Amino acid sequence: MTTGRSGRTVRDLRRGNRSAVLQRLYFGGPMSRQELGPATGLSSGSVSNVVGELVADGLLEEAGVVDSDGGRPRTLLRVTPHSAHMIGVDVGETRVRVELFDLALTELARTELPLLPRGCYDVGPIVDHIRTGIATVLAEAGVGTDRLLGVGIGVPGIVDRAAPGGTVVHGQTIGWNAVPLEALLRATGALPDEVPYIIDNGARTLGQAEMWFGAGRGAREAVVVLFGSGVGASLITDGSPEGGTTEGTPLEWGHLTVSVRGRRCRCGAMGCLEAYTGAESLLARWAELGGGPAQSADEEEALSALLAAAGTADPVALAVLEETAEFLGAGLSDLINLFRPERILIGGWAGLMLAPHILASVREHATRYSLRHPAGRVSIGMGSLGPDAVTVGAATLPLSAFFTTGGRRAAPEPRAEPPGWRTALEVRGEAAAARRA
Repeated sequence: MTTGRSGRTVRDLRRGNRSAVLQRLYFGGPMSRQELGPATGLSSGSVSNVVGELVADGLLEEAGVVDSDGGRPRTLLRVTPHSAHMIGVDVGETRVRVELFDLALTELARTELPLLPRGCYDVGPIVDHIRTGIATVLAEAGVGTDRLLGVGIGVPGIVDRAAPGGTVVHGQTIGWNAVPLEALLRATGALPDEVPYIIDNGARTLGQAEMWFGAGRGAREAVVVLFGSGVGASLITDGSPEGGTTEGTPLEWGHLTVSVRGRRCRCGAMGCLEAYTGAESLLARWAELGGGPAQSADEEEALSALLAAAGTADPVALAVLEETAEFLGAGLSDLINLFRPERILIGGWAGLMLAPHILASVREHATRYSLRHPAGRVSIGMGSLGPDAVTVGAATLPLSAFFTTGGRRAAPEPRAEPPGWRTALEVRGEAAAARRA
């Protein structure tokens, strides 16, 4: 394989050229071959070669013609929507949602499997839900795995994608201690080895979806907040989708200490932001003040009841909402002072429900607690993708890999063989144990 001075092989250059064309057409809309050259920085010959390959692979198709100035009409090209599929999975607080999309992110099928009891994060049932959901959406849409780019999964907690043996999830608030989720999913045999499971933090998948397709488009630095039973956030430092990925960092923002020796958080610590702003704690505080049941079988229904009480000017409900808005604003001020984002976007089911009632107050408190300069350049608003944003964001994980590989499905990584000395020592150890027995 020929290698250039930069260390890149001819294969690397070809893959990069394919990626550039695919990304420009995907995010920039239909274009002619003539437009693709200036848009991608490739020569006309390179564009012609790459387009020919992608058309032959079925990844590009014609999308009509347009008149040109004094010349022949130009043929427009676009990414073929049905040339590939992705599955997005949202491991939420009350259910596991699984959706199948085509390459244009048109939903082809969906299913939701409840967590019983609600909020139960036993890993066995969740793995089974994901396996069942994948089979269900593929069967419903009549789609095979030959064009499936992968399954993206958004989960709570800290995700270690570099762990030996596959992605491991550390979810302290849900009782997951180094759960080898990728290995468990692979062991179900639901998908061929060449179809990847790509697992990431749910707040980060939400952030990538909003930055690519939602209210974050056009921003370079943003913080996207996932507001549900608890709260989390993702810091986006390069929101442009043109590189095929978004540089996002999940933040355990909900476990920022906002009150020393304060309320007990579900993570076990005291005074966390989540203990004052998550829907679970918000409802608990309402119950403690005599406004509702301490434990509700359905947080969404209970939150609706709280908002209805606030709508009747109930003083307890109003006080709980205002305290929540102040803590949330104070928590956002830390993000503003530390990272100076252009935008802060609030999503998640609880965020969508609460925003019409508290967003103005949240903005006021965030400004009051922040330094003037960073506060003056940030806007605080709502995400625009609704309750499916985490699932859509999860589907963008295999989509990112699709761009990175230039539209070719990555081959599974070979299993690493242990060093010979390790195998020899293990054999000797087993033999010694057998003799002792």
